[in-house]
Amino acid sequence: MSDLKKYINQRKKKDTQFAQGYEEGYEQFKIGVMLRQARESAGLTQEELARRLKTKKTAISRIENHAEDIKLSTLERVATVLGKRLLISIS
Repeated sequence: MSDLKKYINQRKKKDTQFAQGYEEGYEQFKIGVMLRQARESAGLTQEELARRLKTKKTAISRIENHAEDIKLSTLERVATVLGKRLLISIS
């Protein structure tokens, strides 16, 4: 089981509101988790990433926790700073 799936299962058990609205908000949530995991695997704190993106730590926190309306240009900037590539798929 992936780290993401483990996290989701644990969160569903602890937070009933999360479990009820899970399907509805899953895609936005997944983006935030993926960004957090990429940041952590790059060894950066939210503050360090914010500094490199010339933004504030609160902006990084908002992206990681509420990524429902993030611009593609922002995702691309974050990916570049983290040494990653942004790939988009429509299936």
